[in-house]
Amino acid sequence: MPIGERTLIMGILNVTPDSFSDGGLFVSVDDAVAQTERMVSEGADIIDVGGESTRPGAEPISAEEEISRVVPVIETLARRFPVPLSVDTTKSEVARAALDAGAAIVNDISALRFDFYVADAVARAGAGLVLMHSRGTPATMHRMPPVADIMEEVVGSLRASIHMAERRGVARESIVIDPGIGFGKSQEQNLELIAKLDQLIAVFPDYPLLIGTSRKSFIGRMLADESGTPAPASERLHGTIATITAAVLKGAHIVRVHDVKAAADTIRVTMQLR
Repeated sequence: MPIGERTLIMGILNVTPDSFSDGGLFVSVDDAVAQTERMVSEGADIIDVGGESTRPGAEPISAEEEISRVVPVIETLARRFPVPLSVDTTKSEVARAALDAGAAIVNDISALRFDFYVADAVARAGAGLVLMHSRGTPATMHRMPPVADIMEEVVGSLRASIHMAERRGVARESIVIDPGIGFGKSQEQNLELIAKLDQLIAVFPDYPLLIGTSRKSFIGRMLADESGTPAPASERLHGTIATITAAVLKGAHIVRVHDVKAAADTIRVTMQLR
């Protein structure tokens, strides 16, 4: 792991009413502050604030509504906590408002496909940019037929997004890549991407790799009961930890998680095993 000494933890803070795992829990600024305090004390290195659900089938919201959800939270957290804040958005207006409010990173699940002006906002602020591979939109991604070769698809798509970001002025050392587990991939492809993370890192040696598997539905399907009913989000922690262990062993630089303490303990042990 040439970039950084250990795998960093990005703690998820969804200020949404409808996220798949924690929707509605941290909508008020006070609740968001309390959750951030908990995550930072447990070892979070970055806090990722999201105002729009990207779960499969999610309904899009306006930039104005998203700004009204994330900006008050980011302003408050930026004053109170020393860790860098990330905004999870695909909209340049939201990215600009969040960066002005104190965010240091934009986490774009469309990797500039939805709005390439996100790169301009990042470049202007000298901020960080996470480019995540995805296919389709949150409304359509779970209905899309899988591509034949997921590694080829992810590599080609991320290359194009990196080129776009750098062409629009984002510094190379400010870019992080994410293979986008669960976003327009089949069950087998999600597992393949985790198993081949080291190959992805070898293709993109200049860019730290972030991975987010926390509580995702592919884990629920693997942990289905005898009737085939997937495990609910609340019962996917141990499955999540298995994927984090694998990702760290394969060289992941950042993991994006809901359960910070469990991830921190897992990383400490796995780094020593490695």
